Amino acid sequence: MTHTSLPFPDGFLWGASTAAHQIEGNNVNSDWWRKEHDPAAGIHEPSLDACDSYHRWEQDMDLLAHLGFTDYRFSVEWARVEPAPGAFSRAEIAHYRRMVDGALARGLRPMVTLHHFTVPQWFEDRGGWTADGAVELFARYVEHCAPIIADGVRHVCTINEPNMIAVMAGLAKRGEQGFPPAGLPFPDEETTHAVIAAHHAAVKAVRAANPDIQVGWTIANQVYQALPGAEEVTAAYRHPREDVFIEAARGDDFLGVQSYTRTKIGPDGPVPAPQDAERTLTQWEYYPAAVGHALRHTADVIGRDMPLIVTENGIATGDDSRRVDYYTGALAAVAAAIEDGIDVRGYLAWSALDNYEWGSYAATFGLIAVDRVTFERTPRPSAAWLGGLGRTRELPRDAS
Repeated sequence: MTHTSLPFPDGFLWGASTAAHQIEGNNVNSDWWRKEHDPAAGIHEPSLDACDSYHRWEQDMDLLAHLGFTDYRFSVEWARVEPAPGAFSRAEIAHYRRMVDGALARGLRPMVTLHHFTVPQWFEDRGGWTADGAVELFARYVEHCAPIIADGVRHVCTINEPNMIAVMAGLAKRGEQGFPPAGLPFPDEETTHAVIAAHHAAVKAVRAANPDIQVGWTIANQVYQALPGAEEVTAAYRHPREDVFIEAARGDDFLGVQSYTRTKIGPDGPVPAPQDAERTLTQWEYYPAAVGHALRHTADVIGRDMPLIVTENGIATGDDSRRVDYYTGALAAVAAAIEDGIDVRGYLAWSALDNYEWGSYAATFGLIAVDRVTFERTPRPSAAWLGGLGRTRELPRDAS
């Protein structure tokens, strides 16, 4: 079998990502915990213990380091750090600092995300992101995270997928549930402005903690592809759902790109994938090349001077050989983008663990399988393969 070298620059981030609520378990003060236990919300199953990573984070990091990864992206849970307004838990801040120290001790560079979808229940009760003073409250929380991030953390993500936060807010305001067969609903404009303001305030707070930290945020890229004659429709559809958030990153140190599949746009809007298209466990079209398109579009919008990091990319599947195939195609697309001059600084897979995918455990994204009863971790063959690529930087050419 022939191989091709991956053109990763020195210091390239090579890792996997997780989110606190999806793996920690028992985040009882978060808005999602309350939602999961509200019958009216229609959530398929609650997170409960999740992967119990709040107690087993050392085991998770041991596995990632042993597999060959050099970077680990994890998040801090706001509802733990500030369970009541203005009441900051020294114990929880110390817990997340131990995670940073634990990563460093294992040779894993920590990338810390300060907000990954969940907020404290008290913040939601105040009206969420669009309430008076919400931006200042988020900035205050970020300031209190300084002991976690100020030493030894090179990369900080302020807010994960703010465009999805705005989309979900739009659904809630309209009293709607669920997503259309293709594409995304229209984001709430007020929430869009609020999270952008919160991000800018958080960037200042992070830089005050340590000006050497590289700070940015991460955008969910839907890879909108125009069908013939639908170029203007596609641009109009994409702009409020994606591009305004990319443009808001000007002045940041990096921008996180997150992508899984594509969305085709016709003259009348989003077009579902063909019935015979291969689909993942999330029912998304199997499309490994998505991340390459996402990187190129992001660079086109914000300019090629902005460093990009793939902060999430992966596949929900029960066939681990198909997971390897997906990552092979995705990494070939990343390599091609780098060779074309796009400044890509890292690749972090989603996800390190099988976890709670916002309503269900059925969609298995994990490089590492997790037994829901015993919490035993079992690295899949794809985990050893992907981790090893960070050392060999050799990708099978005929599988790409």
